Amino acid sequence: MTQLLQGRIAIVTGAGRGLGRSHALELARHGARVLVNDMGADRPGSEAQGVVEAIRAAGGQADANGADVTDPQQVQAMVRQAVAQWGRVDILVNNAGILRDKSFAKMSLEDFRLVMEVHLMGSVHCTHAVWNAMREQNYGRIVMTTSSSGLYGNFGQANYGAAKMALVGLMQTLALEGEKYGVHVNCLAPTAATAMTEGLLEQDALDMLSPASVSPALVALVTENAPTRRILMAGAGSFEQANITMTQGICLAGAELSANALVHRLDDVADRRGEIVPATGFDQLRHEIAKAQAQRQTAPSSV
Repeated sequence: MTQLLQGRIAIVTGAGRGLGRSHALELARHGARVLVNDMGADRPGSEAQGVVEAIRAAGGQADANGADVTDPQQVQAMVRQAVAQWGRVDILVNNAGILRDKSFAKMSLEDFRLVMEVHLMGSVHCTHAVWNAMREQNYGRIVMTTSSSGLYGNFGQANYGAAKMALVGLMQTLALEGEKYGVHVNCLAPTAATAMTEGLLEQDALDMLSPASVSPALVALVTENAPTRRILMAGAGSFEQANITMTQGICLAGAELSANALVHRLDDVADRRGEIVPATGFDQLRHEIAKAQAQRQTAPSSV
């Protein structure tokens, strides 16, 4: 087997079990040296220590770290540990997460804030801690863990969905800012049977949704030839790409430019024929100005 990540240094957060554990093992299998982060990882016999032992038993290099990703000082110390041990950080996998599922009517603001803090701000803290060093070394691979709950919504997951879609927005901008420095940033939207999905699916479905069936997608997003600014979806050995698209829409002008006219033409606005994937946020502005200019040129003269 070709080792796609030989000599690369990786940090994986939330790597004690589930997807994080699988990611850490798969990265190591492809030659990466892995810092296995998880809450309580520093304790003897912890799940993270078990992952480290499994990597070492297979001939790889790994160490454990117990930083809480919601604490930026602990995160910075985690990065210093990786650099002190192996000299640099090439790969960051932002995987740490929690669930506090309830319908929005029953959800406390504390639970909403906590989920945002772990998923979104935890990823921000970790990414910020490696960002400048990756720019300076002209190489970095960062993966944000998003979710179909954010991309498409799920009942009872307003907090989780908000955090996961926020990570897409973070990825979109960081991919633009990091590209000229060789820092590639992507999102992975996994479907896997983990502690987060216990009790939600029948056993037959859970058996197909192993974390190991997702981790090849993670590796594909962190290799030397990895893309940037992708939303890769993975589950049960299936892989898809999600895109944030924009329809061609319509343009209203003159007397027609009114709420009444728009209300009657919302289906035309939603028509997906010819939809595009904007390269940047400015493409909305460019698209709308171009349509308005075209509308002006074709409008009948009032003279």
